[in-house]
Amino acid sequence: MDPLLAQRIRLFVESGQVRPEVAAFVRAELDALAAEGCAVTEDTTGMLTSHLLMALTRLQDGEPVEEFRTDDVVAAELAHHPHAVQRARAVSLRAERALGAPLPESEINFLAMHLAVLRKDTL
Repeated sequence: MDPLLAQRIRLFVESGQVRPEVAAFVRAELDALAAEGCAVTEDTTGMLTSHLLMALTRLQDGEPVEEFRTDDVVAAELAHHPHAVQRARAVSLRAERALGAPLPESEINFLAMHLAVLRKDTL
């Protein structure tokens, strides 16, 4: 894993903002993306990493997750990236199994947008 990205995750855990199991889950998801050929670095996935770490933590804590509005523009963009939407839904299912916290639809859409950009920029 990119050293700066690993440091980002480590800082979230060491500061007590994120549980180790959430960090491990996110690390595994990033490793899977890298294995698929995506360039997983601080530059390409830093914001995605932080967002997913915090969203999963809030869900585990029973706190509300920020609503990502899916307007017509976002919906149209996601329609062009069905693989990203499918991947985001799969992440949500794995999160539910591993952490007991599935992502709400708004978070799935937000994650799908990140994944679409990542795949577009690196594949």
